[in-house]
Amino acid sequence: GSGIDRPEAKGAMVGFSDVHTRYHIYRAIIEGIGFALKDGIHSIEKKSKVMIKELMLSGGGSLSDEICQISADIFGKPVSKVQTYETSGLGAAIVGFTTLGIFNDFETAVKKMVHVKDTFKPNDDINKKYERIFHKIYKKMYKHLKPLYDEMYERDD
Repeated sequence: GSGIDRPEAKGAMVGFSDVHTRYHIYRAIIEGIGFALKDGIHSIEKKSKVMIKELMLSGGGSLSDEICQISADIFGKPVSKVQTYETSGLGAAIVGFTTLGIFNDFETAVKKMVHVKDTFKPNDDINKKYERIFHKIYKKMYKHLKPLYDEMYERDD
């Protein structure tokens, strides 16, 4: 299942203790987002029967090389980012320049305007750890937390 069929599900941190700092909490949030996206990619691959070979990261998170590397390690796939994190603006510019006839087609515009800046390769040892956590812990969490979510949202009236 995904977030669409589990709307009551909320984030949870497992294993948190007094040795953990704000850094660990932030990293856990990034890893949780990565696991949720990995779950979504698995669904897309299963339904489409097409394996995703590489990922592109954009937006504010892509400004952090550490987040890019964590993503590569979680997915076990190369993660690249282009020359700007503002890729929605870049996409709008591509559409505009192509519509104005500056480029004959979108493929040409993309070749001229999109430039891979950095690629992060997964670390196999770290990926194995993430795979174990994803399958042995993350994928099992929802069924154990669902009764608590139901209790949390139970109405008193």
